[in-house]
Amino acid sequence: MLVDDSAVIRGALTRIIDRQPDITIISSLVNGEMAVSSARRTQPDIIILDIEMPVMDGLTALPLLLEAAPRAKVVMFSSLTEKGAAVTLKAFSLGAVECLVKPTAAQQVGEGSEFEKSILALIRGLVPRSAAQAPSPAQASAIPTPARIAKPPIALNQSPGAYRGRPDLIAIGSSTGGPQALFEVVKSFSGFAMPIVITQHMPATFTKILADHIRQQTGVPTHEGAQDMVLENGHAYVAPGGFHMLLVKKEGRTVIQLNDGPPENFCKPSVEPMLRSAIDLYGNKVLGVILTGMGNDGLGASKTLVERGGRVIAQDEETSIVWGMPGAVARAGICTAVLPLKEIGPWVKNAVAGKV
Repeated sequence: MLVDDSAVIRGALTRIIDRQPDITIISSLVNGEMAVSSARRTQPDIIILDIEMPVMDGLTALPLLLEAAPRAKVVMFSSLTEKGAAVTLKAFSLGAVECLVKPTAAQQVGEGSEFEKSILALIRGLVPRSAAQAPSPAQASAIPTPARIAKPPIALNQSPGAYRGRPDLIAIGSSTGGPQALFEVVKSFSGFAMPIVITQHMPATFTKILADHIRQQTGVPTHEGAQDMVLENGHAYVAPGGFHMLLVKKEGRTVIQLNDGPPENFCKPSVEPMLRSAIDLYGNKVLGVILTGMGNDGLGASKTLVERGGRVIAQDEETSIVWGMPGAVARAGICTAVLPLKEIGPWVKNAVAGKV
């Protein structure tokens, strides 16, 4: 479902999606009120929702849409402005799972453009083909029990050599669905005697607002990372959009170094360089946490961390918006624990206390 009062925007999105044989636009609407009414009837998998619209804006419509179509995943279509970022972060707290930044007049949005690639990757990542073709609940209940295939259990890393003392650094990677997951996890981190570093895949402008929202919702002092910013115990640092965030030693203190190198795993910021630099400084005393997100960013550095005797935990499939990043580390057999979202913060708190 496309919801945007701009005919130009709806037309551009329609042209992109209509070229795809596996994606169908079931409705294209100009305001939130119409979208809520349509969502009840059509039950879309994904809703691309503009923020500023007449009659009913996107933020007002969002909870009503999720009530009307509980299985829908809502993607906010936002401008790259501070106001747009602030409203989008508010939308995450109301249940939106991702944001798309509206292209500027100078950007190409046609066939083969980066915008087309990103929107199609997002749609297919949010609703994988297997999920789109899954039977309805009524159909599933009619399948005889023997025909149901149980998922193989996830193998955990039970190496007796893994460091189980208090970590010196918590390093978190997240992407699609990450803001809401971060709000839930970081609220358990108040008063930690070590820094927390976070790479969330987000554009510039959004990451500063994200840091503000984490601070407001969790009480943990949280900052957007900046060049030569000194890491303090009990504080969290979010990698700024458009830069990789590295950790280096400077005059005996750990400071942030921003890196303008090429994307890794198609991401900038990427979890990989942050985690690699953390391992260089802290070795096995880094505790890695991989939350919901598409792709496998963080997998390589997580393997290195575990090889060095550190520990990595991941969010489970059932509570992840997209089980890409956490699924990659879980399936690699390197996780000490694979947990539902609400159990991750308490587990880390126990690890900090030396109880797990």
